[in-house]
Amino acid sequence: MAPGIAFAAARIGTAVEKQLNSDTPVADQTDHPGETVAVVAAGAIPWRVNKGALEVLLIHRPRYDDWSWPKGKLDAGETVPECAAREVWEEIGLQAPLGIPLPPIHYHVAAGLKVVRYWAVKVNGAQLRPDGKEVDSVMWCSPDRAATFLSNPTDVEPLEYLEKAHVRGELDTWPLILIRHAKAKPRSSWTKAEGDRPLAATGQRQAVAVQRLLGVWKPQRLVTSPWVRCVATIAPYAKATGAKVKLVEALTEHHHQRSPKKTAAAVEALFDKQVPVAVCTHRPALPTALKQLGQHMPSGLRAVLPTTDPYLAPGEVIVCQVARGADRKIVSVEQVKPFDD
Repeated sequence: MAPGIAFAAARIGTAVEKQLNSDTPVADQTDHPGETVAVVAAGAIPWRVNKGALEVLLIHRPRYDDWSWPKGKLDAGETVPECAAREVWEEIGLQAPLGIPLPPIHYHVAAGLKVVRYWAVKVNGAQLRPDGKEVDSVMWCSPDRAATFLSNPTDVEPLEYLEKAHVRGELDTWPLILIRHAKAKPRSSWTKAEGDRPLAATGQRQAVAVQRLLGVWKPQRLVTSPWVRCVATIAPYAKATGAKVKLVEALTEHHHQRSPKKTAAAVEALFDKQVPVAVCTHRPALPTALKQLGQHMPSGLRAVLPTTDPYLAPGEVIVCQVARGADRKIVSVEQVKPFDD
């Protein structure tokens, strides 16, 4: 089975997204209730602020002679966010972390119902390079002008959400990612120190999947429990990117059991630098971490956080987008499982 994803941005629905990346068809629960989803794709709306005004980037596809957003179908084994990031890179040469999730669109193609998941992606002065084959031209313009150029009318919905987020001050964000460590060897078969219990073979594969997924949001800081299974979960990403790693004892199972308040404080400290950050901890500490993150969310988002044990599967992540500024407000939540045996 391929990886799955769930997300919520404000009150955007979550029912179908949990299954969008499975190998078996699923029923759509939004615009086309009960209809089977035949095709899943993903993409992004690139944006920037130019001379104080919001602009978005349209692409022209010569094959269809249309104006659209960068997007494409999932590759085998890919999560939906990975697909979106890859398509943005392949079509316009942009490598940037995904921002807030936008409403999915639904329309019919020859194969049946197609769903396209979109994210906002901020362009910080990067030089764009259309691939020349899939995309032969790009155009920066205002959201109003973009709406008149879009060839598919359904593409206007994520654009409108992006523009409203900008007005609310919730478009310019940075990611805060919570990771449950990958699958470790069973406690029953481990006789040495608990902190030294390593990843199982499955967990090692999960750690590689976590590496690929973290590349979507490009955290510059990694904060982790110093126990071996947590460090090993984020090690592939750290080695590949050179991201800074900080070991925090308060994130271990034992320290959490003795002082949950210190674990909560460690999670709260993730907001301090306002740069992309990922934190890896243990299942028993997850409810404390989720509760602390929930204090920075409106009730609608808080309601979609997992509330029952085990909260996250091994290697699964919660991605929070935090609005830039002093109030530490989380404006979107995504739950992504990058690997299944």
